[in-house]
Amino acid sequence: MFDFAIIGGGIVGLSAAMALGQRYPDARILVLEKESDWAAHQTGNNSGVIHSGIYYKPGSFKAKFCRDGCRSMVVFCQEHNIAYEVCGKVIVATEEKELPLLENLYQRGLANGIEIAKMSGEEVKEIEPHVSCLAGIRVYSTGIADYRQVCQKYVELIRDRGGELRLNTRVEKILETPQGKVLETNQGTFTANFVINCAGLHSDRVARLGRVNPQAKIVPFRGEYYELKPEKRYLVKNLIYPVPNPNFPFLGVHFTRMIDGSVHAGPNAVLSFKREGYKKTDFDLWDFLETMTYPGLWKLAAKHADEGIKEIVRSFSKAAFVRSLQRLIPEVQSDDLLPTHAGVRAQALMDDGKLVDDFLIVEGRNALHVCNAPSPAATSSLEIGKEIAERVPAPQHLKIAVG
Repeated sequence: MFDFAIIGGGIVGLSAAMALGQRYPDARILVLEKESDWAAHQTGNNSGVIHSGIYYKPGSFKAKFCRDGCRSMVVFCQEHNIAYEVCGKVIVATEEKELPLLENLYQRGLANGIEIAKMSGEEVKEIEPHVSCLAGIRVYSTGIADYRQVCQKYVELIRDRGGELRLNTRVEKILETPQGKVLETNQGTFTANFVINCAGLHSDRVARLGRVNPQAKIVPFRGEYYELKPEKRYLVKNLIYPVPNPNFPFLGVHFTRMIDGSVHAGPNAVLSFKREGYKKTDFDLWDFLETMTYPGLWKLAAKHADEGIKEIVRSFSKAAFVRSLQRLIPEVQSDDLLPTHAGVRAQALMDDGKLVDDFLIVEGRNALHVCNAPSPAATSSLEIGKEIAERVPAPQHLKIAVG
């Protein structure tokens, strides 16, 4: 019998397990991951950015957890000798119509307590010489890190506290019994007093296994990237972002210097026909039918048809992708870019067509279900883990750690 069972071995699930072990040092903790390695999906395929929290609605979980997580992630990397760098980034307006949106973003950053500064186009050029823009915002606290390395350290710390971690273990049923929650898996049966669902791309399905309706469905969006050839990396010093569409949850194609020195350009955002569909050709009939018959998807598509078409065109036309990047750096040419990895964003969507724009944690009977944790979940992972540990009712037989 375990005190806590966490379903999902991405950065959020591992952080939750770590936080529970810190809060309840004597707890028996189990982490179940269906893949053969940790952080195999959203975490392992993200851009590696330590986000500042500038984009998110003041007072939201994303705003608070990201701002605080930006700081705690840097401290964590320092303490555990994990590769990171606080390099800052610029967000730039390239057209007159974007200037009011840039101002709104600046005010939101101030409201969220982010260290930022307005910049003229000339000032942007001083730190990113190849960018062409009218104005910008400098975000000082943004950084980059190796999140796979972060997750490996989370795993070590969980094990050091006696936690049990199992790979290649897929949860197939969740049963409620007088003895506790019974998790039936492809590797046997486990019983726990409390279950935390951090299953990412499958979090809504796992919630329903536990007889909880999260009132939203995960719709997978693939984000495709190109990489600058090594001889062209000089075009990008750090991180360069456009002004995002405030009505769309994606930040637009941008340039990111990774912790290994490579520079990635992207991502776009296209509907995936498989929840773990990292290639254009990936297809799963059940995933496809579930997505395409969901009323919320068609309501979303109707509201954002123009943006959706642009994203699809960028997916199939390198020239269109390059034109989007040239808005930021006119010198970039098609021959400068090589295809690289893609990621899949687990985006929760309501049946009325509204995207869930905050982290969504749904309570069940002796369970918590994290049903929307896309970006900036990696940045926020330590804070999400703390929130989960604080929300779990204190077991009577376990003492809470002091300090």
